[in-house]
Amino acid sequence: MSERATREETVDVVWSGNWVAERLGVALEGDGELQELLGLALRRNPKRAHLLVSNVLGKHVPQRPSVVYGAGYGLGERVRELLGEQEARRAVVLGYAETATGLGHAVADGLRDAPYLHSTRRPVAGVRQAGGFEESHSHATSHLLLPEDGELLAGGGPGADASALVLVDDEFSTGNTVLNTVRALHALHPRERYVIVALVDMRSAGDRDRLTAFAAEIGARVDLVTRSTGTVTLPDGVLERGQALVAAQEAEQAERVRQDERAEQAGQAEQAGQTERAHEADDHAAPITRVDLDWPAGVPDGGRHGFTPAHRAALEAALPAMADRIAAALGGGARQGRVQGPRRVLVLGFEELMYAPLRLGTALEAALGSDAEIRYSTTTRSPVLAVDDPGYAIRTRLVFPAHDDPADGPGDRYAYNVAGADFDAVVAVVDSTADTPELHAPEGLLARLAPHTGQVLLAVVPSYTPTPVPHAQESAVLPEPLRGPDFSSYAPEDVGWLLQDLSDTELEAPTEEREEAIQSGGAHYAESLPVEYQPSAEYQALFTAALETSAARIARAVGTVTETVLAERGPRPVLVSLARAGTPVGVLMRRWARHRHGLDLPHYAISIVRGRGIDATALRWLAAHHDPADVVFVDGWTGKGAITRELAAAITEFEASGGPAGFDPEISVLADPGGCVRTYGTREDFLIPSACLNSTVSGLISRTVLRADLVGPDDFHGGKFYRELADSDVSGLFLDTVAARFDEVAGQVEDEAKELLAADRAPTWEGWAAVERISEEYGIHDVNLVKPGVGETTRVLLRRVPWKILAKRGAGADLTHIRLLAEQRGVPVEEVDDLPYSCVGLIHPRFTRGATGADGKAVQGA
Repeated sequence: MSERATREETVDVVWSGNWVAERLGVALEGDGELQELLGLALRRNPKRAHLLVSNVLGKHVPQRPSVVYGAGYGLGERVRELLGEQEARRAVVLGYAETATGLGHAVADGLRDAPYLHSTRRPVAGVRQAGGFEESHSHATSHLLLPEDGELLAGGGPGADASALVLVDDEFSTGNTVLNTVRALHALHPRERYVIVALVDMRSAGDRDRLTAFAAEIGARVDLVTRSTGTVTLPDGVLERGQALVAAQEAEQAERVRQDERAEQAGQAEQAGQTERAHEADDHAAPITRVDLDWPAGVPDGGRHGFTPAHRAALEAALPAMADRIAAALGGGARQGRVQGPRRVLVLGFEELMYAPLRLGTALEAALGSDAEIRYSTTTRSPVLAVDDPGYAIRTRLVFPAHDDPADGPGDRYAYNVAGADFDAVVAVVDSTADTPELHAPEGLLARLAPHTGQVLLAVVPSYTPTPVPHAQESAVLPEPLRGPDFSSYAPEDVGWLLQDLSDTELEAPTEEREEAIQSGGAHYAESLPVEYQPSAEYQALFTAALETSAARIARAVGTVTETVLAERGPRPVLVSLARAGTPVGVLMRRWARHRHGLDLPHYAISIVRGRGIDATALRWLAAHHDPADVVFVDGWTGKGAITRELAAAITEFEASGGPAGFDPEISVLADPGGCVRTYGTREDFLIPSACLNSTVSGLISRTVLRADLVGPDDFHGGKFYRELADSDVSGLFLDTVAARFDEVAGQVEDEAKELLAADRAPTWEGWAAVERISEEYGIHDVNLVKPGVGETTRVLLRRVPWKILAKRGAGADLTHIRLLAEQRGVPVEEVDDLPYSCVGLIHPRFTRGATGADGKAVQGA
């Protein structure tokens, strides 16, 4: 691929979209610059097979740093002209993770005096979350807003009008993400003006009309500033044809790898021309050297927590000296007009860390002059097909494991167009959070880079640690827990609900409407409630039979997990169940402790929301009434472990932001089929009848609600009490039936608890690995749409729009209710082997009511 070194800066001699356009009939139409700015590639994605690849963003395609920085800076100057100098000085710029973090920062530089913030997918201890939103089409969807200054997004002092908010993304394709952001932030901090900035505007006419209507709806002016405008024309069936083409290319590449490996084993000549190999030969691996940047103290590594004009001035002053250190480590004669060292150098950033390496790249360009070719790009989470063809935008890819302990779990990361690009040296720039053993491992990023260049430098930028801001005075009166019979059908001593009562608020929406809103980026799942499932007589009979069959099994698991908790967290733990699936389990654990040991354990139910964290007000209430060290969090079961990770990150953030310390984030569960926790009753994936129903087996309480217009900063999260469903309530029946078997299983529990206490119970995360594999094998590419285990699969069938069910061959009676629900909703059940769970539910990955049907039945054969 040596011809890569001779490519033009913003356009290939052959357009880098030809390969896709010729095979799929995709057409890129727009102004004269559009094809210079964009190429095309393919990816496995259930919603959009093609990928627009920017030549000036610095993400997938190495480009001159000055070109990348100039593209963003120029857009910022246009925004400054649009707003006027005075309003531009008051504006706040918000960029999107991960692709537009550097672009947004450059736009803020172009405004000159504007502070900058970008969204992040990395929870950070010490900073309270100021907001969040979902980006449904992305490979990783949840965005957090974590400004160090909690008033940054307010955009004005007391009595002042809110300043303009400038939102920056790399492309404006449908507008869903931007509308979602504006909707969320406008509810908290209304303002009269928004400016949307993107390199390219590729919206359809309908999307443009939607933005206009939305601006009128909120009574704000919304301007758009872009570098180029166009549309993507897609022929009928392009998604299916694109997926088939990706599959064929991957199969061809895999076969080529196998042939090459066989040839090597037979002692034949080394292969050539493949785009990716499973294992890089290290015979000629480049040396890896660490360079000390002497990063200026107090300057953040980027805009994750805000970046002020004062930060900007300090960084600008320090950049030349940092570039000199890099040049010296490369062996070049910095600032001497001649280069003694490498001539072609790549500065490689890291996911959201785009701006710091970009500015180091521009400074290195200035330091080394025209005798050196400096290029810039970054690693990414997004999996894209690589094809070594001049008419294709992603020529090669390197694959390596994540090395920053991401909150959503381990996974592959990628560096595109680096292998084969003839770089004499690569300067890998990471923040200190990502300078981990995984980075330096034999399969890590540095080892992957080494065979493709003559020298690898590692430059580490210190991860900025914000100063914790104490929470508002704790003298404010905290709300009291809700108890039955006023809230829930449970007895008042069974559980105190740390929730606010939203029973009189209309929150329900049809399942199909909720699914479309969630997947389109229009709403978070916790902002509304599904219509409560009303079971048929056949289903109710199935629940009763399942309860009778499994009551002893559940009692054993309840006893085992309770005895483990008492032994390790006793003598008087405070049970705090995660509402609402954990609440029946918490009540049963409390009853076991009272029945077997005469203990009257406190029990509360608390809300936790994926992507938004735990109810901080509820944690403060607990800390005011109990020792946090005594709190034991309880849930029903584990799936892939998302809530386990969410809780750990939320507790860390809560304590670092000034909340009371001492909470143990470990979750105790009835069943742990995913291997995600160390305190459990069993690791078998079996039917827990409380998973079969919704509120009618959970004290008639809804799932929890978190919406900005209903839940203030010192409020509990919300929930509803469905009093009208009392005739269908089996909450008491479930508890009494299981508790009646306590004495019967006591001996077994004693033996099992002793075995567990002596065993190695470290989490294996087996379930997470299975979910990632299933997500890729079935072309979903979003782990949030894969729901493993009997409990989660039941939820998919009751609350979401299911696509298909994977059932472990021979699972038997535990799946009887799953098969009944699947039949009622027209969902295919696929028997599979090698499944660590009894079943897995797949949410429809490209749901719209038009595609799926207003009745919510699955698309057959999709």
